[in-house]
Amino acid sequence: MARQGTDKSLGTRIRAARVAAEKSLRGFASEMELSPSYMNDIEYNRRVPSDDVLRRLADRLDLNLDELLAAAGRVGIAKEAEQYIRETPRAGMLFRRVARDRLTDEQLKTLLEQVDRMRDGDTER
Repeated sequence: MARQGTDKSLGTRIRAARVAAEKSLRGFASEMELSPSYMNDIEYNRRVPSDDVLRRLADRLDLNLDELLAAAGRVGIAKEAEQYIRETPRAGMLFRRVARDRLTDEQLKTLLEQVDRMRDGDTER
C-alpha cells in the first residue's frame, strides 16, 4: 500500500520518502536516471517534475501517485480515466458535482474512503 503524505509540499514528501528508504540523493538520482541537481531542485520545490517522473518517483518510493499529482498542482487525469468519464455519464456527473459543490478536504477524504470501500466490496460502513 502506498504511503500517505502528511506534508502538502511535493518536494518534502519526496525527500522524506527517499530518506526513509535510506537512499542517498546521488544514488537515488542515478537510480532514477536524473541528475543530482535536478533531484535536489525537486526536493526543495524549485522544479516540478513531469508526470512521467512523478509516476516513477511514486513507484520507486512507494508513494501515492494521486497525492503527488495533487501536490504538483495537476489534475492527473490519465487517458484511461478520461476515457472512462466519456463512456460513463455518471462518472462525469460525479466529477462535475464535486467541482461545483467545492467539497472540503475532509469531505473529499470521506468520499475517497467510501470509493475504496465500494471497490473492495465493503459497503457495510
